[in-house]
Amino acid sequence: MTNDLFADRMASLRQRFAAQLDSRIGGIETAMLQLEDDDLDILAQAHRDAHHLCGVGATLGFVGTGKVARSIEQILLAAVKSGRSLHDDEVPVLRVGIALLRSTATAEMRDAH
Repeated sequence: MTNDLFADRMASLRQRFAAQLDSRIGGIETAMLQLEDDDLDILAQAHRDAHHLCGVGATLGFVGTGKVARSIEQILLAAVKSGRSLHDDEVPVLRVGIALLRSTATAEMRDAH
């Protein structure tokens, strides 16, 4: 009985995570579009979204999503901790990372069903 309750709770958490996945990735993408504004609050929010995806994602079985999100999170964290905008060489790396994050998350959501 306890295992069923745990499995049900984990399934509920996975569903909620999956439902928010597109929005969180979208938040990171939006931050990338607004880089010209040099708004550090936007970068901080993008970092929080990436941090959530890498921590919670891996815990809930979205291992690939978590790994890709971790690489994005590390770049954003460096900028946030330094109180700076992204360096010119970080932007293309993040764009590729976000595309990979979206495709990985999509594949893992499809496999979860």
